[in-house]
Amino acid sequence: MPSILIKNLDNKQVNVAEQHENALQAIQEEMIDWMYACGGNGRCTSCKATIEDGADNFASLSEAEIRFREMGRLQENERLMCQAKVKGHVEVSVPDACKFPHMNYSS
Repeated sequence: MPSILIKNLDNKQVNVAEQHENALQAIQEEMIDWMYACGGNGRCTSCKATIEDGADNFASLSEAEIRFREMGRLQENERLMCQAKVKGHVEVSVPDACKFPHMNYSS
């Protein structure tokens, strides 16, 4: 089963079931707060994650992700969790700009 390891949330492991349309849905199902300002529609970059390992285990970039890369708002090692489909094990972290003030992040 595909999975997401969130390194700076104390290595929280999230299993990604077939019915999840994207990584954000899987994360939210585990009751993990994850920033997203546009309702998860790929219109902003607030839900981005930094890829630490397993970049090849994401599906191809969505149109929104390509657009943000072209604009310089999404780096090569980042994906939008509302757009990214996970097809294997990936390890990510929450970038500083996308952290919630009420949450404790590990190093």
